Amino acid sequence: MATADLRRGYILGLSAYVIWGLFPLYFKAIQAVPPVEIIVHRALWSAVFGALLLLVWKHPGWLRELLAHPRRFAVLAISGSLIAGNWLVYVWAVNNGRMLEASLGYYINPLVNVLLGMLILGERLRRLQWIAVGLAATGVAQQLWQVGSLPWVSLALALSFATYGLIRKKAPVAALPGLVVETWLLLPLAIGWILLHPTAVSSQAAFWTTSEALWLMAAGPVTLIPLVCFNAAARHLPYTTLGFLQYVAPTLVLLLAVFVFDEHFDPGKLVAFLFIWAGLAVYSIDAWLTLRKP
Repeated sequence: MATADLRRGYILGLSAYVIWGLFPLYFKAIQAVPPVEIIVHRALWSAVFGALLLLVWKHPGWLRELLAHPRRFAVLAISGSLIAGNWLVYVWAVNNGRMLEASLGYYINPLVNVLLGMLILGERLRRLQWIAVGLAATGVAQQLWQVGSLPWVSLALALSFATYGLIRKKAPVAALPGLVVETWLLLPLAIGWILLHPTAVSSQAAFWTTSEALWLMAAGPVTLIPLVCFNAAARHLPYTTLGFLQYVAPTLVLLLAVFVFDEHFDPGKLVAFLFIWAGLAVYSIDAWLTLRKP
């Protein structure tokens, strides 16, 4: 692979994960808007921006192929519902002082991917993968013992995003058209919600004269631009390299939580994170060793 392609891939991949890692700053800017309302507008403006993007970034024949296989609409409706639920939990966590749990969820995510591969796809786990999953499970169990309840934010984010990825992996639809169709399928629900909530923050005329209205409209580009960067990076980088870069986003969320938004990083949470980080280290070693094999 050419050095220029690798450099471009790293820049695009890091751009995607840095944007995702800085999402809390964006959601804090519109925290006066309730989480459900943010998700409604995220679906609305993503659909609009995605349609414009498809006019520029051509995907010849994608709509004809999709119409020829109508069952794929049902698959995209399910995946769209999953990602909308993931967005909702994430926004709620950020705006309710639970960013550390959100960060933990995305650290767990690659290990949940491995587990779902075994349970759903019938993949056999290698020894190091079993150890990685076991360490992650120990971290979750430690939180259960320490707090007395499951870290539901972390688990909801990890499970919903991993299941979303699994469904999209099995659905033969290109990334950008697939995401745009997901948002289009959510449009009736989004518009219906707006019509049924005339007292909502964004339903007031005065709201659209504020800076928060522009932030809300920016939900479309904020959602789709990192995805475009990610998919472009995937064409220039080995998939394993992208797997390592994915740790950038939850690390940035963790740093923002502790050093910018003053969330308390108590010893119990630290122990859970240490187990998860150990699991990720073992997972990364396994991926590196596998990559080195002929």
